[in-house]
Amino acid sequence: MTELGLFWHRRDLRLSDNLGLATLAQRSLRLVGLFCLDPALLDPQEVAAARVVYLLGSLADLQQRYAQVGSQLLILQGQPAMMLPRLAQALGATQVAWNLDVEPYAQERDRQVTEALQESGLTVQTTWDHLLHEPGAVKTGSGTPYTVYTPFWRNWRSQAKLPPAPTPDQLAGLTDAEQAIAHDHTIALPSANQLGFTWDTDLLLPPGEKAAHDRLYDFCDREQAIATYNDQRNIPFLPGTSRLSAALKFGTLGIRTLWVAADAAYQRSRSDETRTHVETWQQEIAWREFYHHALYFFPELADGPYRDPFKDFPWDNHPDQFQAWCEGRTGYPIVDAAMRQLNETGWMHNRCRMIVASFLTKDLIINWQWGERYFMQRLVDGDLASNNGGWQWSASSGMDPKPLRIFNPASQAKKFDPEADYIRQWLPELRSVDTQPLVTGDIPFWERDRCGYPAPIVDHKVQQNRFKALYKAQKDKG
Repeated sequence: MTELGLFWHRRDLRLSDNLGLATLAQRSLRLVGLFCLDPALLDPQEVAAARVVYLLGSLADLQQRYAQVGSQLLILQGQPAMMLPRLAQALGATQVAWNLDVEPYAQERDRQVTEALQESGLTVQTTWDHLLHEPGAVKTGSGTPYTVYTPFWRNWRSQAKLPPAPTPDQLAGLTDAEQAIAHDHTIALPSANQLGFTWDTDLLLPPGEKAAHDRLYDFCDREQAIATYNDQRNIPFLPGTSRLSAALKFGTLGIRTLWVAADAAYQRSRSDETRTHVETWQQEIAWREFYHHALYFFPELADGPYRDPFKDFPWDNHPDQFQAWCEGRTGYPIVDAAMRQLNETGWMHNRCRMIVASFLTKDLIINWQWGERYFMQRLVDGDLASNNGGWQWSASSGMDPKPLRIFNPASQAKKFDPEADYIRQWLPELRSVDTQPLVTGDIPFWERDRCGYPAPIVDHKVQQNRFKALYKAQKDKG
């Protein structure tokens, strides 16, 4: 009988353009997929319910995809270092393969799984898949990792990109006898409620591989939103972004497939203006890779700030103000609208992520890690590297050549929500308020009372000056 290989899916919930899976499939093995529900990554107190719903929906879709090509996706539950070797031995598998990850927990987990599998005599095969260029492939002239985005982008952009990996169209799976054995070691795919999560709202993008490919096609071809991306990506009321962040987080869409679509849009552009729109989206892809490379080479980012002045920064950390920020009742309309969008949908527009992050750290003077954690508790696309990188950029604690950046909520609203469409969408109690005060936040107290909307919890100008003074004192100490 042909040898059996197992492919361990993690953040690559697809058959198409999956480098590790394609490599294993080329070895003429019988090939079965598996996914392990790791309790360490499914704490209901720390993980967004929307993210778990997207994960489970994508797994259900992947199970169907495996069945269509003649194989199976098995579901395990428990510590991977125990569950994978046990299943592999029971089935008599000879090889286990997976795609690598940059997160510190994932790297330690993979080390433990590798040791356990090798002790059992199995061959382990690992591949980089979720990045266009693996960590170490893009370095400075002196061979060190980049800590500034712009030169990283120039180098990264100049390097050739791999084409999408071939999609297996036929696989040989388990025999009837092996399926009986697998039944004793695996579980049926559970519901979110069975895992302790409740989410009853429609997801921003349906889960699964087909939905991700359809959305990429819509963005780049049918709607051609990519051709106006640079103009519309910062307007939160408009559907000007790709909305593929969850698909990239869970790998329902291959990064090489995405790049081919972007490059095709660039090549068919007939003007410099259109090419600029496409290139701006490509730069966002590179930002994602920059943050992933940074976390790989500087794993301490997961636990604290990159810049020394922030390692003992005297944050105010008022719990009541943090709670007001979480609930969208700070009295600043653009901030509150964004937080309501997050709480109600599990997603927030990227421009608004920057606005609320700046407000938390620079206006409320609350530790950015509080906000980082809250985002991971709510976001359907919550990704450690991207979320951490974005928060440290906004807090001025990360890798940024212009570290002291403070957003004025009124200026941001005036520029990116000038008609208050976004504010009215997410703050229905304020829909009758005139546009000018909605945008500036200068809503009379009597009108706030009438609408049941709170007064501003801090004064932006006062807090801006306070933060600057604190930051200067910290730098002077160093």
